[in-house]
Amino acid sequence: MRKGLPRGFGWLMTAQFLSALADNALLIVTIGHLQYLNAPVWWAPLLKFAFTLSYVFLAPFIGVLADAVCKRRLMGWMNALKLLGVVALMYGVHPMLAFALVGLGASAYAPAKYGLLTESVSPGLLVAANGWVETAVVISVLLGTVLGGVLISPAWQQATGVLLYSAFWPMSVAASAPALNASFMVVIAMYGLSAMCNFGIVPSGATYPVRICRPVAMIADFWRSNRLLWRDLSGGLSLGVTSVFWAVGAMLQFAVLLWAVQSLGLTLDKAAYLQGIVAVGVMIGAMLVARRLRLRHATSVMPLGILMGALMAFSAWASSWEWAAPSLLAVGVLGGMMVVPMNALLQHRGQRLLTAGQSIAVQGFNENLSILVVLVVYAGLIAINVPAKAIMVIAGLGLVAFVGRSIVRRKRRAGLARLLRHLMRRD
Repeated sequence: MRKGLPRGFGWLMTAQFLSALADNALLIVTIGHLQYLNAPVWWAPLLKFAFTLSYVFLAPFIGVLADAVCKRRLMGWMNALKLLGVVALMYGVHPMLAFALVGLGASAYAPAKYGLLTESVSPGLLVAANGWVETAVVISVLLGTVLGGVLISPAWQQATGVLLYSAFWPMSVAASAPALNASFMVVIAMYGLSAMCNFGIVPSGATYPVRICRPVAMIADFWRSNRLLWRDLSGGLSLGVTSVFWAVGAMLQFAVLLWAVQSLGLTLDKAAYLQGIVAVGVMIGAMLVARRLRLRHATSVMPLGILMGALMAFSAWASSWEWAAPSLLAVGVLGGMMVVPMNALLQHRGQRLLTAGQSIAVQGFNENLSILVVLVVYAGLIAINVPAKAIMVIAGLGLVAFVGRSIVRRKRRAGLARLLRHLMRRD
């Protein structure tokens, strides 16, 4: 780990890793649960939709919460809330409601985690720190996806069917599916381990003035913060790019699964492994820029978004997993190289303009609102039987168009700023 990063940083990464590992394994296991219940295919993206709702609707409050209490303690509480959501799912609560409860825990976890990171790390090391954290996140996505695939695989079902008698479980997953009960228990154990790791995290010691706690005033303050970050040249650019990136990534998470089943003929557990290849690429890209790129050069990676979108559209035409794997790996590499510097720039500008917790809440609101919109569109397209291949092509070309437009607008605004400075010097 890079010299200069704060004491306890490793525990922060470990806690985040285990929590995100459980999140991603839970998604795959719950999709398998939906298949067991014979639920419609378009329900799967709605799991992510339910998970994301809290990020959007509670954004005005979670930033204030993260700034008001010990962030380390808050992360532990939110892991306990996630665990409660899994238990609710096992006891027969509707999957959407249970996932909404898990998302509630995740929505408050994020500003605590990234706020602590921004408070503890100097601006000169922020890209490197983000690279380490995003690498840990992506590894957890990769391993969580693979673990989820294992937990719904026939081999796991056979093993748990022999070891466990389903009458032991007082859950609603029917007596013929003890493997799902055992899978949920594995996820619960990971949330518990993540909560224990929080004891090793060192608080930053940062304090903020007491904020107004009236809901209307908090909402008004949040919207002022949101407008301020959007109007900032670097903050608005990085916020737009990261919002679109995570929206496309959320869609790709489900589209790859469905595309691998429809076009490549893979089973769900094997499709999950192919999905994990994208995460491997993001990890590699994040590690590359964390070592070489400085914060002042963060915007230089934007053209990579054009290549990423084009390659995403191209990947949809692969006819076998041997062709799909390297293409999806490259998509992930380009994505990791783009999002880590943009995320670091956004955090830096957010802390300068706002408080650490409030800036992360604003970031989470915008990124997750874009995810909600994309998931609703994706679920609608699946409901009317649009092929996953066509959806991947549309998403890729959309990313190309957005990043290209952002680059042109930035150059235009930079040129105007130079012209104004030149005129002022002449006067």
